[in-house]
Amino acid sequence: MNRFSARMVVDISLDIDIALVKSAKLGDQRSFAQLYDSLSLYLYKYALYSLGNPFDAEDVVSETFMDAFRGLHTLRDESAFKGWIMKILSVKIKHKFKEYARGRDTLELTEEISGGADPSEDLSESSAAMEALKLLSPQERQIVVLTSIYGYTTREVAGMLGCPHGTVSSKLHRSLAKLRAILQ
Repeated sequence: MNRFSARMVVDISLDIDIALVKSAKLGDQRSFAQLYDSLSLYLYKYALYSLGNPFDAEDVVSETFMDAFRGLHTLRDESAFKGWIMKILSVKIKHKFKEYARGRDTLELTEEISGGADPSEDLSESSAAMEALKLLSPQERQIVVLTSIYGYTTREVAGMLGCPHGTVSSKLHRSLAKLRAILQ
């Protein structure tokens, strides 16, 4: 594990109950609610790291679950649910970045990630790394978060972001070098 990722480790041992996915796919709303309960914080943390704004993170996670609920019947392999929903979330985040670029919002990693019942409370220890992430482009930030924090392979990230594998690998390498330089 490199120096940067050692500072920002998220529990990626999230296992998805395939039986719940199958049941939800058949229309069982309680099963889908259980999937939501087990995944929402995981997705929120990724969205928060990527977007830096807790309100936008909540919005994209909500939109992701709405799209997943509507499109679950199209999922062919229930064991691919986690990657499938992460791809939906990645697309939502890309759209949010486009909104930022159009000037509708400003991209700013917030210091409001600590305190009370906020689900991102355990991220407050990473303020230096969060500040360093702010200096990366949105796509670089997504690649770093997905690989170094969530543990996805560069091939999986390439599929989620719709980029060539080589592009993801080279951007990851350059981004981690930037972060190491900033954090030293």
